Amino acid sequence: MFPGPPQSRKWGSPLPDHANSEQPFSGVRVVEFGQFVAVPFAAQLLAEGGASVIKVEPVDGDPARRLRPLAAVESGDERRPIAPETRTFLSRNRGKRSLPLALRHPEAKPVIDALLAWADVALMNFRPGLAEELGLGAGVLCERFPRLVVGSVSAFGNQGPEAGNAAMDIVVQARSGLMAANGRIIDGRPATGDPVSADYMCAMTLAFGVSAALLRRERTGRGGHIDTSLLQAAMTLANNQLVRAEREDGPVHREVLDRLDALRAAGAPYTAQAEIIPSVRARSMSQVYFRTYETADATIAVACGSPSLRKRFMRVMGLDDPGLTANPDLDLDRHYDALKPRAEAKLRQRTSAEWVADLQEAGVPVSTVKFPLELLDDTQTAANAMFHTFRHPSAGDVTALSPPVSLDAEGFSPAPPTEPLGSDTVAILTDLGFGSDQIAALLDATVTRSS
Repeated sequence: MFPGPPQSRKWGSPLPDHANSEQPFSGVRVVEFGQFVAVPFAAQLLAEGGASVIKVEPVDGDPARRLRPLAAVESGDERRPIAPETRTFLSRNRGKRSLPLALRHPEAKPVIDALLAWADVALMNFRPGLAEELGLGAGVLCERFPRLVVGSVSAFGNQGPEAGNAAMDIVVQARSGLMAANGRIIDGRPATGDPVSADYMCAMTLAFGVSAALLRRERTGRGGHIDTSLLQAAMTLANNQLVRAEREDGPVHREVLDRLDALRAAGAPYTAQAEIIPSVRARSMSQVYFRTYETADATIAVACGSPSLRKRFMRVMGLDDPGLTANPDLDLDRHYDALKPRAEAKLRQRTSAEWVADLQEAGVPVSTVKFPLELLDDTQTAANAMFHTFRHPSAGDVTALSPPVSLDAEGFSPAPPTEPLGSDTVAILTDLGFGSDQIAALLDATVTRSS
């Protein structure tokens, strides 16, 4: 066994080049035990705010390194080729140093202990029960390292009958109601889009929790445990639909649930089930004022959230809506069902550019529907530096999103790509206090790898 480093060891490596004293997380040290999205992206956000992040990866690399490889870096060791880079990996693993580590290997424990003694923050999204198997349960870590901030992500929360279930974004979107709330249907079935929205919302929530815990530690000296879940994050995205006024909505919801059970028992298709779910939006909004429209050449989205905006929209359209005035005799459902095709026909008569110009001049929120790749060369995103381009050692120039938040004096700065897997192994272990013989033994035992 390898002796662990003393608790008093001082970290010897400089902060990443992109960090400076103006950055909010400058001097904060983060160890990331994370794969896929939520934890890696949260750690990247902290790195862009100046934190020093060590990403602990499997010896063969984060699975995201193998999703449609972008570039491969040749290794001098043919037995262990360096894992390739992918767009997916680069999207959420910048500004870090990487340490391949076989966490289950008994000789990895001194390295794990050294990382935890070094860190201010430990982030993890292990499958249910694995953290405890590895001795990395939040309760144990908070007891061993009272100043450590431990952030963990679960699929469905740590309590209840589904606490032990594994999941990924599409499953959580289904379980949380977010998929149904988004309303996308393909071949009669509910479907998710490409964005793993629950994962990214969970990452943002986790980063906020880390910020809050570090602020509290400044005041109290005490670390703590941040507990987030993909389920809670997904429900947050569907927040508007997850409010019930018990007296008014309770009986309606119970009736709908009974009807839903009956439809499912009868084998009714999903589209028939969805039709009985009450909408949180007024019919006027879903039919006319808060939706997408086809124009002569493309698709636009309009959002008329107030009566004044609805009146402006009607004026630009050259249409009349008696529903905008108090009229108790008007059947609003029938009225807006009839107004919908008239508005659709009107919008199809002109191009998107023409409608957008007139509606924007009237102060109505409107936009053409863009594809993501269009945003990479967009004048508005360029004007606000929402993307940045960095040099990758093997892939060349890569354009990626900038940090999603800005702070004066470059508080958040775009981070450079993480070096190829294994590049930093010897340097990290040396800085943690392991001698050359110990490092060689760890490499020989395949506890880790170096390139």
